[in-house]
Amino acid sequence: MLTRMRVLIAEDERRLADAIARGLRREGIAVDTAADGSDALIKSRVIRYDVLVLDRDLPVIDGDEVCRAVRDERPETGILMLTAAGALEDVVEGLSLGADDYLPKPFRFAELVARIHALARRSSPARPAVLHHCDLVLDPARRELARAGRSIELARKEFGVLETLMGAEGATVSAEELLERVWDEHTDPFTNVVRMTIMTLRRKLGAPPVIETVIGVGYRLV
Repeated sequence: MLTRMRVLIAEDERRLADAIARGLRREGIAVDTAADGSDALIKSRVIRYDVLVLDRDLPVIDGDEVCRAVRDERPETGILMLTAAGALEDVVEGLSLGADDYLPKPFRFAELVARIHALARRSSPARPAVLHHCDLVLDPARRELARAGRSIELARKEFGVLETLMGAEGATVSAEELLERVWDEHTDPFTNVVRMTIMTLRRKLGAPPVIETVIGVGYRLV
């Protein structure tokens, strides 16, 4: 089971969408954005998102219709609906459309992050708070890694790749899956960024090696 989170922000206020995306990326979350309902539907049908942050008032296709379609087609995706309206009837109507949670604007970023994490946990199978593999111990919440008791500092993407591999519990994870879970839509699918990140990760983890390349398939922990 892949453990990294990927979120789609469907918001037509570009400055707000960009601000949310930057903040979530600093939290180690892979983020895509959509400026209208049509784009949001296209992306949600191509990519499996853990959480959709959905503005209710979207152009082209409104947020209510996007919510209905995503709930029907991607029932595993958590939907957090945003709106400028905060009246109780708006909350009830939004939830009746299939949204899992509701957050009126303006909101505190910390509350948005907390709700996104809560939805991701709800829509994903339970997993240990701390991941273990041989002598590796990884704590996603604290962003800490230790090997045989020795603390190891990792860059954000290196941490994301290792968390994904450890969450896969020995299964092979393709480079495409790593791109989808750790990076986002702005990453060139033909880039060698995954291979380079694996190389630096192997160097930092040291010997004996724990990441194996499965030729033509991907990577796994041994």
